Amino acid sequence: MQFSDRLGRFEDEIFAALNEKKLELEAQGRTLYNMSVGTPDFETPLHIRTALAEAAMDPENWKYALRDLPELLDAVCAYYERRFGVSITPDMVCSCYGTQEGMGHVGMALVNEGDTILLPSPCYPVFIAGAKMAGAEPWYYPMTADTEFLPDVSTIPADVAERAKFMVVSLPANPMGSVGNDKVYNELIAFANEHDILLLHDNAYSDIIFDGVKGGSFLQYDGAVDVGAEFFSLSKSFDVTGARMSFLIGRPDVVAAFRKLRSQIDFGMFLPIQKAAIAALEGPTDMVEEQCRQYQARRDALCRGLRSIGWDLPDSKGSMFVWAPLPASYGSNDSMQFCLDLIERAGVITTPGVSFGPLGEGYTRFALVLPPEEIEQAVQSIADSGILK
Repeated sequence: MQFSDRLGRFEDEIFAALNEKKLELEAQGRTLYNMSVGTPDFETPLHIRTALAEAAMDPENWKYALRDLPELLDAVCAYYERRFGVSITPDMVCSCYGTQEGMGHVGMALVNEGDTILLPSPCYPVFIAGAKMAGAEPWYYPMTADTEFLPDVSTIPADVAERAKFMVVSLPANPMGSVGNDKVYNELIAFANEHDILLLHDNAYSDIIFDGVKGGSFLQYDGAVDVGAEFFSLSKSFDVTGARMSFLIGRPDVVAAFRKLRSQIDFGMFLPIQKAAIAALEGPTDMVEEQCRQYQARRDALCRGLRSIGWDLPDSKGSMFVWAPLPASYGSNDSMQFCLDLIERAGVITTPGVSFGPLGEGYTRFALVLPPEEIEQAVQSIADSGILK
């Protein structure tokens, strides 16, 4: 059978070799420290699990949902007002099964084959995959150490900006851990207005920001709702990653286009999951704040620990990741080979920077998914391995 040419747009899975090495070492009984995948290891709050379980016991909730429940849309609106000081209405909200799914599909509702879209580099891989599924032409704007891993619209040529349909912005950034500020967001909104570009903001990590900085929403800024929308996820804040609870929120016509697309491929979010999302949005948030403090403790254990053994890297400012340049002593700019060597020699599993787009090479990403004491053990294992010498 001749399969779709569309599959040729995607590269082979980069993690296959890493997983093969992991399985090989596990079979040998090696101690491994898996810091590759950004899946929170904290327990999902009881009130959220209870809401889902109780809803699942009602046979009526096992039918097609067909729509977002009005009480879910109201809960999102109330949360945005309470958490971010942003007033939104139900027509500005549409659910999706995780930002991964949403970002993967939204381009099909917004662009035609051959249209230009602006993507950050480095970036989360689904941004690239979504562009390819939509048949769009990505133009990568750099987010490098020179700009503290923040977008700088002056790096985008005027002719590229004029033909671009939308621009993806992701702050706090995965994988770099950089955090947006007033200056950056105001410049982005002015840029979008000047060139008639839609801004799509990925706001998955607004509750995981360090050193006393309070996370917010892109929609807090004057003029933001006129030029864009953002994906807001419950996954990382409330530890519900497997349940896939996310929303596109913002400009009504953009949300309506996304809702129309989703109606062609889905019959609505499973009702017990909608009930669990309501419980998260309406329930306590003290555990969210405590979790942020614990992520910071992990960040400190990793970054300070690695610096103490000679690996020079900056502190992450937010997200659940640390973006580390390959050690200067390693003598290679091949992030995939470095990650394979790191597993073999130290038992520490990280993600190669090359998987995050054109400017990801030369880095590796750590996920803060181990408690501080295990991170300290991982750091010691790296020191003992001699890979930094």
